[in-house]
Amino acid sequence: MRVLVAEDDEVLATAVAVGLRREGMAVDVALDGDHALTQLGIIDYDVVVLDRDLPGTHGDDICRTLVAQRSASRVLMLTAASTVKDRVEGLGLGADDYLPKPFEFAELIARIRAVGRRPPTPPANLTYEDLILDPLRRVALRAGQRLALTRKELAVLECLIAADGKPVSAEQLLEHVWDDETDPFSGTVKTTIRRLRTKLGEPPLIETVRDTGYRIGGT
Repeated sequence: MRVLVAEDDEVLATAVAVGLRREGMAVDVALDGDHALTQLGIIDYDVVVLDRDLPGTHGDDICRTLVAQRSASRVLMLTAASTVKDRVEGLGLGADDYLPKPFEFAELIARIRAVGRRPPTPPANLTYEDLILDPLRRVALRAGQRLALTRKELAVLECLIAADGKPVSAEQLLEHVWDDETDPFSGTVKTTIRRLRTKLGEPPLIETVRDTGYRIGGT
């Protein structure tokens, strides 16, 4: 799950981001509304944790923009105001959920997972030859044997199988699997692909497409 935390309190935003990353989420932070809109124009986030009273572009306007664009991003709105009227207004703007400050981190996690939950119909397993990836249970098997993959390796594998044989660039993998804290020149994608190839075993399944990226289905 990729999450944008749009919160002008830098200490709170950093703490939330660190906590969410420990839960296995990829997290970016925006400290004002203008930055948040820029990020939302570049990246398709699963969930936006949105402070209602952001400087720059107001949180209400960001929420309205997402609704007008029919964005798939779910909005969990945060605010120091906790009256019923405030909650009704926030939800009326199109937010998927509303959490007053101060809040318990465990509740924030639960609400993020709830609004970001997959559709009621479980997603179909992704398959290629003898490889099966269950997106819901986050499990991958090859020839019936479960593979010991990390969260990032599973996410990369999911992107590659879902591409249905089309090459996926390193930039696309960085955007979908990692967050802005990752140095794009660090070789993270190459390292993850190398480990993934080893764990997938023989015969090889991941092909490097010169000057393009990677795809499932090559040697």
